Amino acid sequence: MVAQHRFACAFAQDGSVPLAYFRLAAFCIAAVVVLTCSVAAAHGIAGNRLFPGTLSFDDPAVSDEFALTPSGVNKRAADGSAVTDEGVSWELMRLLVPNLAIVVDSGFAHRDWPELQRNGFDTTTVSLKGLLYESDPHEVLLSAELSWGIGGSGAPAIGAIEADTFRPAFYFGKGFGDLPDNLNWLRPFAVTGEFAVDVPAVSRSTILGINNVGSALIPLPFENVPILHWGFSIQYSTYYLTPRFTGGPPKQEPLNQFVPLVEFAFDSPRGQETIANMSPGVAYVATTWQFAVEAVLPLNAVSGHGVGVRTQLLLFLDDLVPSLFGKPLLSR
Repeated sequence: MVAQHRFACAFAQDGSVPLAYFRLAAFCIAAVVVLTCSVAAAHGIAGNRLFPGTLSFDDPAVSDEFALTPSGVNKRAADGSAVTDEGVSWELMRLLVPNLAIVVDSGFAHRDWPELQRNGFDTTTVSLKGLLYESDPHEVLLSAELSWGIGGSGAPAIGAIEADTFRPAFYFGKGFGDLPDNLNWLRPFAVTGEFAVDVPAVSRSTILGINNVGSALIPLPFENVPILHWGFSIQYSTYYLTPRFTGGPPKQEPLNQFVPLVEFAFDSPRGQETIANMSPGVAYVATTWQFAVEAVLPLNAVSGHGVGVRTQLLLFLDDLVPSLFGKPLLSR
């Protein structure tokens, strides 16, 4: 909550956010990444550790990837009504230089109220994501991202808001393969996480919500507030249980493995209750792709009801189509 109040202090008196703050932040992230330019960690690999793509939030990898994520979850809409959202989201990440990428993501959803249904595209987001730090001996990846959610690019009928949003984000991954021999049973474990803040460009807008009789959508006033997104995952690498793991530097990339994991994701709008979900699942990572499946379990009443499910197909484009994605766009 402290971070949310700090961001709120940057608002103008009318509730808008000066774009200069975000231009400056984007320039700073890009400058730091370019100045610390090194070979990016393919597929989110640091030493013997592979950090698979997570589904509740982004992972710390910066590479050429395309992700397709079908899902079906029960939750509460912004107007407080209970809805079921089914659909698919997609994300394309393309390297500009070895450790700086441009990311474009959107999706298509079917929203089901008790008395009516609506379909539409979700908000399109454009981001810059950069790898800030990598340590192979200590299995560490750190990255940062600045995103622009393009207001009006999504369908209001499925909950997309009219206002632009900006999101600075920080991602981390830490494996425990560097622990001493007396703790070798902990070496397969790793943690990843996210800290991000959605900052709306305007303080008030309208959304479409269900009317009193539940048979039509009507425009409703909506207060846009900063939302703190935070979460973490606990992962277990089965690579450490195979003869391919020798205890020293890897002789080959630790691909072709199952990674059981559980994710915890929290959305904390300023002045409102936190939406909390737990997502246990498993990912299989091959040489050119990853497939993952998770259950979505709400941890409190405001998070919805019932159990949802989502899957993800993640394609490693640099290995799948090396002739097209074999090097960064701005590489010589």
